[in-house]
Amino acid sequence: MVHKLSLKSLLQTADKEHNNPLAMSDEHILDLIYSTHVHTHTNNFDVDSLFTLVYTTLRRSSSIVDHFLEGSKSMMEQIDDNMPLSNFTSPHCTLKQISFEMCCKPPGEETAHKTTMAILNRLSSYDWYAKAVLTLAAFALEYGDFWLLAHHEPTDLLAKSVAVLKRVPLLTRPQQVQKHRQGMIEVNNTVKVTLQVVELIFELEKLSSYDTKDVPAFLPAREHIPVDVYWAIITLVTIVTQIDCLITNESEQKKQELYQYGQKLNFILGRMGKHITLCRHQIEEAEYYRKLRKLFQTPTEIMELFKVLVFSKDSPQPLFDCATKTTIEIEVLRRKHVYLFISTLEITEEEISLLRPLHESIKTDEQYKIVWVPIVEEWSEHLRKKFEVLKAKMEWYVVQNFGSIAGYKYIKEEWHFNKSPMVVVLNPQGKVLHTNAFHLIQAYGMKAFPFTSVEEDRIHKETHWVGPVVGDIHSNIDTWIREQKYIFFYGGKDKEWIQQFSKSAAALANDGIIKDLRISIELFCVEKEDKSLFSRFWNRIESLFVTKAHKGVDSVKQEVQRMLSYKYESGWALLSKGSSVVASGHGSTILKTVSEFEKWKEVIMKKGFEVSFKEYHERIVRSSHRCAQFEIQNVAGKLPEAIKCPDCPRVMDIFITYKCCHNDNNNTAISNSNAAR
Repeated sequence: MVHKLSLKSLLQTADKEHNNPLAMSDEHILDLIYSTHVHTHTNNFDVDSLFTLVYTTLRRSSSIVDHFLEGSKSMMEQIDDNMPLSNFTSPHCTLKQISFEMCCKPPGEETAHKTTMAILNRLSSYDWYAKAVLTLAAFALEYGDFWLLAHHEPTDLLAKSVAVLKRVPLLTRPQQVQKHRQGMIEVNNTVKVTLQVVELIFELEKLSSYDTKDVPAFLPAREHIPVDVYWAIITLVTIVTQIDCLITNESEQKKQELYQYGQKLNFILGRMGKHITLCRHQIEEAEYYRKLRKLFQTPTEIMELFKVLVFSKDSPQPLFDCATKTTIEIEVLRRKHVYLFISTLEITEEEISLLRPLHESIKTDEQYKIVWVPIVEEWSEHLRKKFEVLKAKMEWYVVQNFGSIAGYKYIKEEWHFNKSPMVVVLNPQGKVLHTNAFHLIQAYGMKAFPFTSVEEDRIHKETHWVGPVVGDIHSNIDTWIREQKYIFFYGGKDKEWIQQFSKSAAALANDGIIKDLRISIELFCVEKEDKSLFSRFWNRIESLFVTKAHKGVDSVKQEVQRMLSYKYESGWALLSKGSSVVASGHGSTILKTVSEFEKWKEVIMKKGFEVSFKEYHERIVRSSHRCAQFEIQNVAGKLPEAIKCPDCPRVMDIFITYKCCHNDNNNTAISNSNAAR
């Protein structure tokens, strides 16, 4: 018998814990309340107006309670009343039904949970925020009525008689106030925090009109709303029970505890507050992004656009003029063509020097201005010092804004900035003439001025690229190109291969037939020159590829892709005649072609040197075919996802290579590795 009683007691305890919300997880509560929710909603009342009335009612009621407890009317006088539209009709019957569910229930978590479930079942066809507002309105109807009677009882006989029926004097007489003071404070504070929670739920509902792509913070906030509504409703149910206990003079043991519910709601308030703050920030960003996008699509004075792009709502800061070492107002940009040099602080001396010829060319022309826009996500003292060092190396205008650039998201998403330097070309009306002319400048220099997309298209129609791109990296090359000489550009990681090629190519250039035909061949070993020249050579080849990347397939694009595939080879060579490419190849094929000159030199008399060289080289390539594979540094701008192999018709596979630069800053470079298989 004892065993049976113990088992029964255990089952009862387990059942109580099962229905005790304070012992449940939010996931368990969510499972329970979703069974009460119908997803086809019928909100046939003005929720906004109802909440406005409820908010005013509870704020006034809480103020009256504070008056009774503190003896001050100041709080009442500070409340602003917002009344709904004149045609608003209250869902009175629904509110009375909810009130009926809440009233005269014994204290206890299990009862509060069952009552809350009953209310949710009754409101099953309403949105979650409407459930919260309706329940709060039902509570406000009774709570407001109670304290309205208390407020008017001393001077109004009707109010006095109705107040007696509602037991108001049992809570509002001086001796009762003193007796139940702590309980009334607890009730009133919990009412206030519940109102705040429902207010935030209501605010989150208003944010649902925004696209979650623009406001991703709304998604996790919305996931919590059903459970937050549950806790708001069960707290209101518990408050009603506590008020019943106070006005019936129940013993302390039978009173309903509100502390844990208040704690739960304060936790919800903190979480929801963070979500809403983040949502507001994201909405502000989205609205700013749309504004900026519209500005770039509509003719706008360049200076006004620059203000919004860089400073947004902040008051525009003067620019720093590196030439005069003074600050200057951004009015200087009005009605000018502007080159926005955008970069992080991880720019090199070489990258800065690319803009010096442009600056020298335009410094006496008031129609063109260069402005460096440094992108720094979070400034520090170290970065400020680094900024000053870089600024000292420049000769143009610099943005001195030690905060985030307002249009960073736009720059990143629309112009595809990814920490590599870029140059955006804008005309005086704010129209983008080139989203990134940095590679055009690096590849062609002032030959491509004024670096617009139109100028880029014009240049790309030319098939002779060697001279414009690498002709000025050494004084001899310019001379050779002007004289239309044949030039072997060559290099590689294998010093032995370089020696072999140098010897074989020199022998070819000095062969009797070559001399007799007055064919002039020059050799230029990229690897033997200084590191700065080597870097400029390959940077320009890469920049030429980037400028060609989105163009149609042509001979120049294929030649450049082949060149990039040779960069890390043991050996490679390119033969040009003046500025025109004759042939290029991997170390094995190009060396074999040159070293076997005796086998094909007799053909020169019939076909000429150029055709003979190409035919013999192509024959060797066909017998030992290998497709191109190349890496390119992560560049600002969007590279195409499909690139055809220059040696076969297949589309190249794309991989990502993470390569340590192993420099003083321990940076990691990301490069795209392309290979056709």
